[in-house]
Amino acid sequence: MASRPPSIDALARSIADVGLPHALLVEAARSAVAAGEPAEARAMAEETALALLRPVVNATGVLLHTNLGRAPLGAHSPARPANVELDLATGSRGSRQSHVAPLLARLTGAEDAIVVNNGAAAVLLVLAALAASRPVVVSRGELVEIGGGFRVPEVMNSSGAHLVEVGTTNRTRLADYRRALDASPDVALVLKVHQSNYRIVGFTESVSVRELSQLPVPLVVDLGSGLLDSTTPWLEGRPPAWLAEEPAVRQSLRAGAALVTFSGDKLFGGPQAGVIAGRRELVARCARHALARAVRPGGLVLSALQDVALAYLRRDASSIPFWRMATSPVDEIRERAAVVAEKVGSPASVTACSSVPGAGSAPGQAIPSFGVAVAGDLLAPLRRCDTPVIARVQDGRTICDLRSVDPSDDGVLADGLARAVAVGPRDDRLSGPASGATGRSRRSSGDTPPRATETR
Repeated sequence: MASRPPSIDALARSIADVGLPHALLVEAARSAVAAGEPAEARAMAEETALALLRPVVNATGVLLHTNLGRAPLGAHSPARPANVELDLATGSRGSRQSHVAPLLARLTGAEDAIVVNNGAAAVLLVLAALAASRPVVVSRGELVEIGGGFRVPEVMNSSGAHLVEVGTTNRTRLADYRRALDASPDVALVLKVHQSNYRIVGFTESVSVRELSQLPVPLVVDLGSGLLDSTTPWLEGRPPAWLAEEPAVRQSLRAGAALVTFSGDKLFGGPQAGVIAGRRELVARCARHALARAVRPGGLVLSALQDVALAYLRRDASSIPFWRMATSPVDEIRERAAVVAEKVGSPASVTACSSVPGAGSAPGQAIPSFGVAVAGDLLAPLRRCDTPVIARVQDGRTICDLRSVDPSDDGVLADGLARAVAVGPRDDRLSGPASGATGRSRRSSGDTPPRATETR
């Protein structure tokens, strides 16, 4: 006689320590019983828990890791209304662009600015507002593809603008742009796109912003990375060496760009957002376009962006997590790595390594760092810690780069690494509630930092 299946409710209650709402536990229990494997209910619930958005420790060495939300942000908003679209001076309806946009204009030297919900939306809105049904000239060497497979030609097509390609992949001259303008008198814009996530080296040639600004149509520069000012006045001392070739918003506008677009969650160090800054009349046309409402940011984004903008104006880089990570002295990072390695014990060791800015910023540039290394692939058990740790595997070792880890998380990293060492390489066994049961070990995606070398 076949045994009766267990009570769904009783099975759900037996896995309550996973920490999910009872309804989700019941769903996992029901699925397990239907599959004839009631013992798998916990594993199914833990997989659900792993799929939820949660804080992690970024030990990859990629400071702006796209898969981990790019710039870390400690913004907190009180549970009360805010004057998102209220003018406190008059009591009448205001604009959600009136709070942070003037701060961004001041920081960049622009006449005006507006904020949208991401960098691609900024480009899309500019093209739709200023170039719908008209040609836009772009160098073939700048027809980039960004994360998720989105390409400049596709964004342009969605806006209604017509792409006019000039030059070649490796060489584009000012004469190429001039010929395009002569052939198409109705050209609306010249678009210059920063090659933010790759480099073309060797037999190359491109045209500067200053040269392009002399053409008889507005120049729009999509910088993407969001470096406000190449002189980095918010930092003490000279700009970091890894920023030497990174174009900046203020300098691009000074060189003659009519508009500059950039992201809020890259080198700016804020929340996901897109910024359009430049000539007042062009910004106003973008703000009036119907698409502007569809891509506008919410109050939480505006508040977080405002906090970061005010930190720049105070020249307080220490309150911006990205700049704290990027500029931490390497000796301090070595000391932190030594403390973590000591807490983990054998077989952990301190290793010299290199971090990268990430998110397509400063491609090919590395920042010296130190981390903790353990032999084998521990990525899967690290991901299943109560606070998941995201690391990288290199030359058969798991490397936890301390530059991308907030110092307050050093203890969490040490505990997670010790647990992973106890579980063993590529072992998905559980070591605590909500840790997950199944899953496959994969290398963390994103920019790959250079090699690490062990130090003793």
